Amino acid sequence: MIRIDLKVDLGYDVGEHGADFIFNIHAAHTRSQVISGESLQLSQPITPQMHTDPVSGNRYMRLRALPGELRLAYAATVDLTHHAADPATLGEVPVRQLPPDVLGYIYPSRYCQSDRFVKLAIREFGALWQGHGRVQAIQDWVKSRVVFTSNTSNSNTSAVDTLLEQVGICRDFSHLMIALCRAVNIPARFATGTDYGADPALGPPDFHAYVEVFLGDRWYIFDPSGTAIPMGFVRFGTGRDAADVAFATIFGAVTSEAPFIRTTALEDATRGIELPHHTGHALSTDRAAAWVPVG
Repeated sequence: MIRIDLKVDLGYDVGEHGADFIFNIHAAHTRSQVISGESLQLSQPITPQMHTDPVSGNRYMRLRALPGELRLAYAATVDLTHHAADPATLGEVPVRQLPPDVLGYIYPSRYCQSDRFVKLAIREFGALWQGHGRVQAIQDWVKSRVVFTSNTSNSNTSAVDTLLEQVGICRDFSHLMIALCRAVNIPARFATGTDYGADPALGPPDFHAYVEVFLGDRWYIFDPSGTAIPMGFVRFGTGRDAADVAFATIFGAVTSEAPFIRTTALEDATRGIELPHHTGHALSTDRAAAWVPVG
């Protein structure tokens, strides 16, 4: 088991007419991610509305901020229990056998225009064994062609843009990998968390985007940017692409500060709590809803 102490501090200057916010910064509730010691502090005398998506476990907080300074501090202790599998045993699932809650992740989406990648994906990956190895090949292909470079993309950058420009941040690596996976009918989704274990040379700790791919009966973690340690990812949200799980969506005139994020891994061998580390196993913290295909 992995135990992470998480702290997120956000700051905003809200314009004279106030602003509406939708946040996705609470650790998601899943069967493999247990949250304790959770707290939220707001600098303004406002009461947020919380909503948990019953399928994904994503937790959204909506609030109306008053003019002036808004500060938000979220903290939690998160226990992660990973399912580890031999990558060689993980095959792809034919479309006809995909569970209903997985089907939505084989279609194109706003930032992952998989329909524009079909020829490329088939040429590069169509002849490979249909399993974890093919997904790994897609991840390696993306890592070999895109250079991680801060401040090289914006909220309009899509997978097509990243392929052409060959630079980006974790969000862009993830969109490109997802688009290529879907182009060969492999369900893939966008996941958000924090960049535990990232090289300090890349900058201070930050929010992180990575990929989950459906193989067998589970969603397995892939980190196409290769900047962090997947075993230490605390999931905030999953969706079709970044549009579904932005950590903050703002409606109104607002100036944002850089987020402050701290993730500390705790170790206690007597209780089976270990530090996150890189591994050759395929890691999963989520499985599909139970479903028996007909025919």
